[in-house]
Amino acid sequence: MKRAIITVTGINHTGIVAGISSVLANFGVNILDITQTIMGDIFVMALLVDITGMDDVTPLVERLLEEGDRLKVKVSFEREEIFRAMHRI
Repeated sequence: MKRAIITVTGINHTGIVAGISSVLANFGVNILDITQTIMGDIFVMALLVDITGMDDVTPLVERLLEEGDRLKVKVSFEREEIFRAMHRI
């Protein structure tokens, strides 16, 4: 299974979860785990997603960034293997 970590941060407002999850659904990407918290007015969400079967994630990442711009939040996308390599001691 190929997985990726997506993080979303910004000022809390209605529609952030819906907007990001809609993009993922449109690409057939399954959310394996999700966590979110609101710290004061700051929204923070992390998703672990299944990208198995996606040879090229570029269109997905571009669409997530566009949705982030529309929602006025910062979206980051990182393949799990790169994430793990960067955080290895």
